[in-house]
Amino acid sequence: MKTFNPIAIWLLSGIIALGFSCQAPHSHDHDHDHDHDHDHPHEQQAVVADSLPSTGNFGQLITKDNAVVVADIVGSMTSETEVPVKVYGTILEVCQHTGCWLTFSLENGEEIMVNMKDHEFYVPKDAAGKTAWVEGLATRELISVDMLKHYAEDAGRSQEEIDAITEDAWKYTIEAAGVIIE
Repeated sequence: MKTFNPIAIWLLSGIIALGFSCQAPHSHDHDHDHDHDHDHPHEQQAVVADSLPSTGNFGQLITKDNAVVVADIVGSMTSETEVPVKVYGTILEVCQHTGCWLTFSLENGEEIMVNMKDHEFYVPKDAAGKTAWVEGLATRELISVDMLKHYAEDAGRSQEEIDAITEDAWKYTIEAAGVIIE
């Protein structure tokens, strides 16, 4: 009977542990408490976002079938209840840190923020101005000052603009399962 060399077992364990540590980012709660720690940038995430094609399907494979203009869903989002949606519109802005969110402009001057579900995927950081189709869960929720400042940092806002954020704000959001960008 063969016996295993303890060094070989130790090396194999190390390789397995390294493999698990290099997987996709950990899931995050829907309340946007994601672990962007700007003192320790997520270099792996930034590299992934920078290497994405500028168009295509990101996240779950979705279709454009039966999508409605993003502004048309606002009337159905009157409470914090999640509503399944499939929308399209022109991308206003994309997270410049990792590509983990994008925004659409609404006709009333507000924006709707689209977060990539559980940070399981990212969109290209150069997608502003392109048309996107998004499928996911939409809601209206209260976003904290800290999170609003975090989003402003991710968008590359000036420190003056970030410091001007002093109150929580009700925002329309979509947790996207999949996105198509053209």
